[in-house]
Amino acid sequence: MHRKVIAPSVLAASLLLVIPASAASAGPGAPGIGDPYYPASGNGGYDVSHYDLRLKYQPQTDLLEGTATLLATTTQDLSRFNLDFGLQVSEIRVNGVKAKYATSGTQELEVTPAKPLARNTPLTVVVKYAGKPSELKVDGWSAWQRTPDGGVAAQEPDSAVWWFPSNDHPLDKATFDVSVNVPDGTQAISNGVLQSQTSRLGWTRYNWRSNKPQATYLATLAVGKFDITTDKTASGLPILNAYSKDLGDNAGAARASVERTGEVAQWLEGVFGPYPFNALGGYVPNVSAGYALETQTRPFYGPRQFQNGANVSVVVHELAHQWYGDSVSVDGWKDIWINEGFARYSQWLWSEKEGEGTAQELADWAYATRPAEDPFWQVKPGDPGPENQFHGAVYDRGGIALQALRNHIGDEKFFEILKGWPTERAYGNAKVADFVSYAERISGRPLAPLFQTWLYTPGKPDASALNPAASSSAASSPAARSLQAAPATRTEPKSWKKIAETNTIHEHGEHGGH
Repeated sequence: MHRKVIAPSVLAASLLLVIPASAASAGPGAPGIGDPYYPASGNGGYDVSHYDLRLKYQPQTDLLEGTATLLATTTQDLSRFNLDFGLQVSEIRVNGVKAKYATSGTQELEVTPAKPLARNTPLTVVVKYAGKPSELKVDGWSAWQRTPDGGVAAQEPDSAVWWFPSNDHPLDKATFDVSVNVPDGTQAISNGVLQSQTSRLGWTRYNWRSNKPQATYLATLAVGKFDITTDKTASGLPILNAYSKDLGDNAGAARASVERTGEVAQWLEGVFGPYPFNALGGYVPNVSAGYALETQTRPFYGPRQFQNGANVSVVVHELAHQWYGDSVSVDGWKDIWINEGFARYSQWLWSEKEGEGTAQELADWAYATRPAEDPFWQVKPGDPGPENQFHGAVYDRGGIALQALRNHIGDEKFFEILKGWPTERAYGNAKVADFVSYAERISGRPLAPLFQTWLYTPGKPDASALNPAASSSAASSPAARSLQAAPATRTEPKSWKKIAETNTIHEHGEHGGH
């Protein structure tokens, strides 16, 4: 027998010939998507197009069992990739083959497929898991709230970690199918349209579909016993509202507010253009939280939003987010003004429509009642920092910035911008700078100095920056006198207190400034 001796160097070279180039160049995806506010949020190396969540939840024990199927595409040659998730995993398959996995950090699930994945190839990831979401803490807090008859996932900037594995950042939006099995007599509420409801052997399954791109933090799940109302808009969109059966004294005010969802949405279409999604609604679970959240197509409202009576203004705020925040989402969390400044301004416009104070009067009041030394003026709405992401200045100073823009370019161009932006950017992401460029293009005027003053410069701007009519050259004008008047001599707009009651919208308890 003749044996050919192969030198080690030759053997190594021959092996390279049979190893795919992608395997040789494959590396791990980044453990974060690159957001400086939240470095652990999201992941690199892939892009998700669809989540299929098949869940079973037992309210008595808070046990959630799930199988999540993620459809994605690789964006690089991958040897390994991360998911954001916190519950206990029992199995992961990548393209049908079992994969190795490990956990790291507070929310990272590291997945190593059986073989490297080439760039720009389809990726199917199936994750089987179980756990009690209320027992999971990330950095000391939880986005999952127990209720007397179930549980709720609704939180910003993240809540997915507690109930499904994901690429948890608004930059990677996807469509969703959420199927939830719960004991008979209990309902499961999620985003979009209820496709079907079936019962078998003491359990009822609810199948929900959200068919437009949706950020993971905007996915919601509420399990409990609800009174549900349904309706349709004039254009045929389904409206579904749900109220916990044990809201107590807040029940009437909650219904009197949320049942106006269709009316508010129709009005907002006149301001922001066609409604961007396949369903409308809202839900009020029996939780202690006082905040509200723009969960896509079906906002979450904490019962305390209604403790002083009906408050349609909070409904206006959360529905405005369907355009500004949900359809057009932040590129990074520092761009939060694109969400909150516009949602606050929509409340001012609603007040204007209702005859309870014009947007100008509300901007003037917000400006004049905060002295120059107030820390409020040190927050930069265009980049507030993670500790001030939901500071009142992002809302009110952010709203004043829009009134200043309106005064600067006139109503015609201003409302053209409000309507055109969510149409041009539908289902995408944007930076504050993108909006500034868009406003300059539509108005035909240089606007960077205006936005620099209101969004990025600490300190209280001069009154003339809000309303040119209040400049020194027009110091005797009504607008000038209004802005210069001492707060005690001013007339508070009728809607101010109701709008101020919604300032707890994003006071999220243990989650610090989020």
